[in-house]
Amino acid sequence: MVTGTVTTFEASLDRLDVGWTHTSPDEFDSVLSEVCDDPVVGVSLPFESLDLPSWVNTRPTPADLREARTGVTAAGIAIADYGSVVIQATPDGAEPVSLFGDTHIAVVRESDILPDMPAAFSWLAEEFQSTPSSAIIATGPSATADMGELVRGAHGPKDVHVVILDE
Repeated sequence: MVTGTVTTFEASLDRLDVGWTHTSPDEFDSVLSEVCDDPVVGVSLPFESLDLPSWVNTRPTPADLREARTGVTAAGIAIADYGSVVIQATPDGAEPVSLFGDTHIAVVRESDILPDMPAAFSWLAEEFQSTPSSAIIATGPSATADMGELVRGAHGPKDVHVVILDE
């Protein structure tokens, strides 16, 4: 992982008004508790030796999703130039957890931050060749100005925070 790529990602997140925090696996639960608002729903993380704390509801009902203030998902990759995170589809369709709460917390490993869109497309092509699927490329909070003034959270989260797992 090139340090410059991480620095570019952080600068892109800053430009998008997206919060970010670096953490170690040992401090993950503590950091997560600081950036989440209850109630919290989430998707099991695919990272070795890292699970969501028990206070994150990983089996939400439709009512839980409506009431959730925070949704926690893993990002397969992040794209430094754009400050984007890629949320991969899961067999149980859990990726929409990122869309329901007012805040989306994306968790990404530092080594999964790619420099640019060509690198992301290469990664996605390889992923989809081995397992046909889909993914959401999310860049910042949801926003629209279709009806005049800019409105955040119109089609998804009002706020986004990225937790970067240092390795």
